[in-house]
Amino acid sequence: MGTTYSISVSNLPAGTTSETLQEGVSRVLIEVNQQMSNWIDDSEISRFNRSESTDWFEVSPETAMVIAESIRISRDSEGAFDVTVAPLIDTWGFGPAGRDVEPPDEQQLERLKAIIGSDKLASRVEPAAIKKSEAKVSVNLSAIAKGYGVDAVAEYLESQGVTAYLVEIGGEIRVAGLKPNGEKWRVGIERPNETGRSLQNAVSLTDQAMATSGDYRNFIEHEGKKYSHTIDPRELKPITHELASVTVLAGKCLEADAWATALMVMGPTNGYDWAEIEGMAVLMLIHVDDGFEERATTAWKKHIGETP
Repeated sequence: MGTTYSISVSNLPAGTTSETLQEGVSRVLIEVNQQMSNWIDDSEISRFNRSESTDWFEVSPETAMVIAESIRISRDSEGAFDVTVAPLIDTWGFGPAGRDVEPPDEQQLERLKAIIGSDKLASRVEPAAIKKSEAKVSVNLSAIAKGYGVDAVAEYLESQGVTAYLVEIGGEIRVAGLKPNGEKWRVGIERPNETGRSLQNAVSLTDQAMATSGDYRNFIEHEGKKYSHTIDPRELKPITHELASVTVLAGKCLEADAWATALMVMGPTNGYDWAEIEGMAVLMLIHVDDGFEERATTAWKKHIGETP
């Protein structure tokens, strides 16, 4: 996934060693990469993207599930989340091929319209397979696979009898139980900053997942203008609003990861209103002249003990 991970475990089941758990976690993450990575040539998603067949393409049940969830969240977000943006990610210079000097022109983007949209994807459970309705459709799961990876590791730990843990992959987190001292897990939220790392806020969690999407670290710059790596699938272009980051709490990290991206695309007004209506626990950090303004939904305030 091109990032780091860390795991803290409060209870080590009898007969289990940390080395045994480490080996199991490594196997889980290797499998997730082999299923869903756009950076591995023979992964399931890479092979699906190269295929120009519009017939069912056999994949693992896990990949079929993640694609099905991607289609559902795309529908629920009215297209703000869409995994068929792979050609856009490549065209804007954020894919495996590297960064172009020139941003794409309107004609290039117009040609991509025919192969963008989750309505061009389908997924089935039995037998596990996915398909595309247009031969050139391709998928990038970077906005949901990391969250799924966190869930997969968490579920592996639980299968080994671990009931209290913190799993973190590239900043996406899922926790269960309590720390050894009996307190909830305390998780920091990064302050949007291009040049260094600092803490903006922190939240206490148990039996929850948290994911953050931001515009502040992964971008390209051309002729003095910055282009965010977060691309609006509806406009075919990087976002340009003042929302710096979105943090989402959910039961599963897959959900938190995908919705953080969707709300980042929607922006500080539409995204906030959407999250409030849907009862999502969301914290937004918005660019203002003297720094950042925090905007939290009612569900977020209830979680951290504030009076809404």
